[in-house]
Amino acid sequence: MTNATVQPTEHGGHALSIRVCLLVWAGLLLLTAVTVGVAEVNLGFLHVLVAMMVATAKAALVVVWFMHVKYESLAIRAMLFTALLILAIFLSFVFFDVAYR
Repeated sequence: MTNATVQPTEHGGHALSIRVCLLVWAGLLLLTAVTVGVAEVNLGFLHVLVAMMVATAKAALVVVWFMHVKYESLAIRAMLFTALLILAIFLSFVFFDVAYR
């Protein structure tokens, strides 16, 4: 399955087009600007939540496009999602513990 943005390489991998790489890079730069902008605003306890949401979005861009998870099987994606869900649950326990001290 080949389209305009992804071409299979001779060793079976996927090569992203320059356009896709630049769009992902621009998205990462935009999210970095959002992180810097939010740092200037006093949101109280929500500050950590917003920072984690932006960091999650940036990590998702990197994992999906640059680590080629988009092209993996459903089983691999399900295992990755499950591991990240468990990590999010553990991190939320830490944040609740810190928030109610």
